[in-house]
Amino acid sequence: MLIIPSPWIFLMVVLSNSFLWLSFACTFTVTNNCPYTIWPGTLAGAGTPQLPTTGFRLDSGQSVSIPTTVGWSGRIWARTGCQFDGFGMGKCQTGDCAGRLECDGMGATPPASLFEITLGAGDGKDFYDVSLVDGYNIPLVAAPRGFSGECNATGCVSDINMGNMISNYPSSCHVTLQLGAFETDDNKLAGCPKELQVVDSGDLGSLEETSGGGGGGVVACKSACGAFGLAEYCCSGEFANPTTCRPSFYSTIFKRACPSAYSYAFDDGTSTFTCKAFDYAIIFCPSFPGTGRSNGSTPAPPTLIQNQRSNGKITDMVSTSINIRLPNLFMLTILILTALNLFF
Repeated sequence: MLIIPSPWIFLMVVLSNSFLWLSFACTFTVTNNCPYTIWPGTLAGAGTPQLPTTGFRLDSGQSVSIPTTVGWSGRIWARTGCQFDGFGMGKCQTGDCAGRLECDGMGATPPASLFEITLGAGDGKDFYDVSLVDGYNIPLVAAPRGFSGECNATGCVSDINMGNMISNYPSSCHVTLQLGAFETDDNKLAGCPKELQVVDSGDLGSLEETSGGGGGGVVACKSACGAFGLAEYCCSGEFANPTTCRPSFYSTIFKRACPSAYSYAFDDGTSTFTCKAFDYAIIFCPSFPGTGRSNGSTPAPPTLIQNQRSNGKITDMVSTSINIRLPNLFMLTILILTALNLFF
């Protein structure tokens, strides 16, 4: 005997399957809190599609929201000191991706502070971290808003570049730590060691013109692996396991400055976080005083990055950082009405 299911049961099944993905939709809300322009870049991991944009300009005080797909994995970082022509070709002083505005599958040239994430499929949790394994260029914090899990913020608030500059001041000078310099156990100010420093070469004009800094200053800090290429620093060869690859003098500097960020390849215990989030706020220069806004005004609402490329230009202003694309309701309605007509 043929049993015809209740049309209401069928309707519930259709609706639940059609909207289930909305429960796990996620956005990345990228904010530039630096007092200068940055050019965020994105790179998808193997087997996942690139985001709707892989590189764009973000002026001081601006935010954009980038929609993701279920199970997406990859990284996001900031480039500084960039100059691009009308074709989106050029160069950045830090975080460059093959001289392109849209990175299009190219990663960041070290050193660069990285936000890394793998979004969980279904009800699986997301895994995320902020990594200084490839070095450091600017402060970065990632803060999830989630449904489940501990959902802790992580990142690197300290300005390691500025820390070094402050540490060179005479001890008789009174120095505040407002810009993120940090103290070592013996209460001495510390920052990027000279042998790891990347200094503004002036090739693209001074950073004062392109990114708000001072020409000739420290613009990034290399990892020990990037600076020296030794297996013991790169956790390669005989050091390619957590037993033999241990924290170094240099990675400890990063760890003291940024306790929740990855300081070397096997720094998992205090640096990997889990959550099931609908939005990740990715904030560059999170504690930097002043972002070009006056009178403490509220920053402009985030921009939604649409699913088409625009040579890095931002389009379609919206009033919220959560922008989830709904399925085609017209086609869904036709499907439901057709099914009900068949059952009746």
